[in-house]
Amino acid sequence: MTDVQPTTKKDWASDQEVRWCPGCGDYSILTAVQMLMPDLGVSRENTVFISGIGCAARFPYYMNTYGMHSIHGRAPAIATGLAMARPDLDVWVIGGDGDLLSIGGNHLIHALRRNVNLTILLFNNQIYGLTKGQYSPTSEVGKVTKSTPFGSLDAPFNPIALALGANASFVARTHDMDRQHMQATFRRAHDHKGAALVEIYQNCNVFNNGAFDTITSKSNRDSMLIPLRHGEPLRFGADGEKGVIIGDDGRAQVADVAEVGEDRIVVHDERAPSASMAFNLAQLAAGPHEPTPVGVFRAVERAEYTESTDQQLARALAEQGPADLAGLLRSGATWEIG
Repeated sequence: MTDVQPTTKKDWASDQEVRWCPGCGDYSILTAVQMLMPDLGVSRENTVFISGIGCAARFPYYMNTYGMHSIHGRAPAIATGLAMARPDLDVWVIGGDGDLLSIGGNHLIHALRRNVNLTILLFNNQIYGLTKGQYSPTSEVGKVTKSTPFGSLDAPFNPIALALGANASFVARTHDMDRQHMQATFRRAHDHKGAALVEIYQNCNVFNNGAFDTITSKSNRDSMLIPLRHGEPLRFGADGEKGVIIGDDGRAQVADVAEVGEDRIVVHDERAPSASMAFNLAQLAAGPHEPTPVGVFRAVERAEYTESTDQQLARALAEQGPADLAGLLRSGATWEIG
C-alpha cells in the first residue's frame, strides 16, 4: 500500500462553478466535507461520490474525486455494486429526502439492512427543491405546496426511525448550521465499517426557508437540541436543566432535571445491541419544532456485506472447486426453442 500524500481543502475542490441558489444549506455541507477530507487521511484517487437526482445530487461535480451523477433514487444500488467490486475505495452516497426516501427508498433500506460499506449523507430539507417546491416524503402534515394546495395529508417519514427499522448499524443526525458538528459526525460515519447514514437538516432558503430555525438557529440550540454523547446523561439547556427520561408509558420524554432527579435521566448508549432505545429517541420530537436529539443514535458492529460475500465465495470454492459457467448455464431448468 502506498502512503497517502497530504492534501488540503483546495485539493478536494473541483474547478466546476458551484450552482446552488445563493444561501442554500448545501454550500455549508460541501465546505464541511471538503475541509474534512484532508483530515481523514484518504486519497482522492480512492474516493468516490455517487448521487442520484436533485439539488444535492450536484455534489459530485464539486469534489475533485471520482464521482457519478446517476439515476433518480438509484445511488445506493450503484454504490453497492461499486463497494462490492472495489472494497478498497471510500464510497460516499449523496442524496436528498426525495431522492433517497421516495424514488430511492427501496434501494436505501436494502443497502442499510445488508450493511454495505457506504457513507450515506441524506440532505433533508423537507421539500423537492430542484422541481420548484413540491411536498416530499419528509414534509409535515398540512404542508401547503404546489402539489398539495390544500395541505399534505401524508404522515412524513422519520429518516432516523426508518434507518433504525432497517437495522442500520450506524445512524446519526446533524444540521447545516454547525460545521464542527457536521464534520465530527461525518468523520464517525466514514470511520464506521458498514452502512452509515447521516441525516442532515438542510435549509432550502427558496422553497422551505426556515424549516429548522426553531431548533438550529444559534439562539435556540441550547434549549432545542439534545446532544447525544455515548455514556453521558441526555441533558440539555443552557445549564443542563432539561433532560430525557422514560415515562410511565415507556416513551422518551423531556423533563426538568430538578423535578425528576438526575437518576432518572437516560444515559445514552449508542452501542446497545437492541435499537429500541435509539428508536425511542428518534420518536422524541414530532418535528423540528420540539427539542430534538442530534448526534449518533446508534453505532454497532455487524458483519459487513462485501466481506460476508467474499467469505461465502471462498468457502464455496474450497468445497466445490472452480465453477463451470458453461455447465451451470446448461443445467437445471433449461430448454431449447425451435
